[in-house]
Amino acid sequence: MRIISKTQTSASIFTQSWSKTSKGFSLVTLLCACQSATAGVPVRALSGEIPHSKHIELPDKPVVYQVFTRLFGNKNSNNQPWGTIEENGVGKFSDFDDIALKSIQSLGVTHIWYTGVPHHALIRDYSRYGISNDDPDVVKGRAGSPYAVKDYYNVNPDLADDPANRLNEFKALIERTHQHGIKVIIDIVPNHVARRYESTSMPAGIENFGAHDNTQVEYANNNHFYYVTDASFQVPDLSNSKPLNGETHPLSDGQFDEFPAKWTGNGSRLAKPDANDWYETVKINYGVKPDGSHDFPTLPKEYAKLDASAHYLFWQGIDEARLPDSWVKFKQITDFWLSIGVDGFRYDMAEMVPVAFWSYLNSNIKQINPDAFLLAEVYNPALFRDYIHLGKMDYLYDKVDLYDTLKAIIQGKQSTSAIETDRLKVADIASHMVHFLENHDEQRIASPEFAGDPFAALPAMVVSASISKAPTLIYFGQEVGEDGSENPGFGAPSRTSIFDYIGVPAHQRFMNGGKFDGGQSTKGELALRDYYARLLNLSHTAPALLGEYYDLDTVNRVHRSENLSQAHRQANQIGQANSDSDSDYDYDYDEMTFAFARFNQEQQLVIVSNFSRTRSKAFTLKLPADLIAQWRVKSGHYPLKDLLAEPLNQPLKGLKTLDLVIDGAGSGWIDIQLKPLESKILSLRPESYQWL
Repeated sequence: MRIISKTQTSASIFTQSWSKTSKGFSLVTLLCACQSATAGVPVRALSGEIPHSKHIELPDKPVVYQVFTRLFGNKNSNNQPWGTIEENGVGKFSDFDDIALKSIQSLGVTHIWYTGVPHHALIRDYSRYGISNDDPDVVKGRAGSPYAVKDYYNVNPDLADDPANRLNEFKALIERTHQHGIKVIIDIVPNHVARRYESTSMPAGIENFGAHDNTQVEYANNNHFYYVTDASFQVPDLSNSKPLNGETHPLSDGQFDEFPAKWTGNGSRLAKPDANDWYETVKINYGVKPDGSHDFPTLPKEYAKLDASAHYLFWQGIDEARLPDSWVKFKQITDFWLSIGVDGFRYDMAEMVPVAFWSYLNSNIKQINPDAFLLAEVYNPALFRDYIHLGKMDYLYDKVDLYDTLKAIIQGKQSTSAIETDRLKVADIASHMVHFLENHDEQRIASPEFAGDPFAALPAMVVSASISKAPTLIYFGQEVGEDGSENPGFGAPSRTSIFDYIGVPAHQRFMNGGKFDGGQSTKGELALRDYYARLLNLSHTAPALLGEYYDLDTVNRVHRSENLSQAHRQANQIGQANSDSDSDYDYDYDEMTFAFARFNQEQQLVIVSNFSRTRSKAFTLKLPADLIAQWRVKSGHYPLKDLLAEPLNQPLKGLKTLDLVIDGAGSGWIDIQLKPLESKILSLRPESYQWL
């Protein structure tokens, strides 16, 4: 939730059946550097039976599809700044029907992260349903921030066809999602709640946050909030920005009744927070005193080596009266969502909550559902290992290293050599680091502020999806090149607004009125989605991507002069060395190329990417003898099949192939030619294997 200030079908399901030899494994080579295609592929109607299973068997390398639930199904394209639901429309749970879910499934998706489900503060009158009206002075935008939760025991009424039945409508969506073999993730935001948290849906025996707080003191162990004891809350000065853009509203008067003032969600202790503070939220107290010291039982460091069951037993041995009451309240909240079928949680700003709490909460969740998917927003690399090993998180964002580096490479600001540097930083926890190029906090790839062209990021997607065992996350609309260029109101262009009622044009074109057949999409948008579907399905069906990693980048940088001379020989052979197009080629492994190998006993892969938008590459990629020895393949020439060719099941015969050459000394090489942003996924023909 880093960006909360204004200033701040079709498609066929692409799967690959991996060949096996009598020795039980195949050699497959992926040479990936993504193709800037402009031609689309026909989009066919989605059909087929829905799988029914209470226990969903999923791949070990998940693909997470984040949808902003309020926006996904919205078919209104008006996009008036600060528009109401009547003007701009809103998506509903019911928009995720079988056709929509089949379309998502066709991308290879294993989990849907439904963003913005818990009931958060918003500007719309639902008083006839027993819901209090929210004050625009402490709500960001008209639709509100999904990270200012108002009621943890119900869902956003905007998302329901019948707000009175809204929770049951979400339960039905959970069931539909499960019927398609996909698991459900929602947000939990333990660090803060809406300025006026007011649950009207709590189960019996549960009370609202702050109901019994001692407001005479700044801090008390069992207070849910921190207090500025001698002052009332004051609405921040919003400069030129006014709530609802200055529209008249009975509650919009520059005032909000809160005495004593509470600390703001980002930790501001001012009664009058800054406009860039998270002023629409209040911070939860987890037993961290104002001086930063802890007021709760210490989790022994040796528990970093123990599993969630051991953590659960540790906390079972602690008298619950010794724990801050906020810990218990969030255990009750997650228990509730698990009980209605949610399969996991994405934790907003998890690093602002102490690690010991996460051990307590997550070990309880794993006791209920050992397969629960737990993803945390943590940006401080110094904390990664504690939140994984002590906090029992399954996954963290790989944002400050890999994402930031890939973005800089796409923008031409950094060398691809930085990728290997980043990989080594988290090599011991690589399987826990979720890879992504978009989410609700980040700029859209296609926006001018990021890349200006969605195809420019495809080499980065290949690297991101295949460099480790970790899950891959994409944001809805990314697969069709959404650019986030709308002027929605509170939100600003480059990111699809999470604060406003808005349409998402490229996604709407593919949605085509609910048909999800790409009927209004451009050829480029269809080609892009086709590529994402192929890559993402491949990412969790290729066995080698759960195997070992081998650094080919370093060795090929060391041998650049040899690569250059062999590439020139290759160019002469194909008649390019003296051609007019020779100036368009770089005959070396350079700062815009990146290569690595992934392998296990079943499969071996080599992945090569060209990040250049304008320069083709022709060079000889070297595979060291120690890598070939681990693959146990004899010397010889091995033809390679492009797995990204259309159609996927096309036989090798008739396709143009490259060769993997292994010499008598056991070293290997592949003569590579890559167009700007071109991709190839090449597989060795099974009948040509020669095993040692």
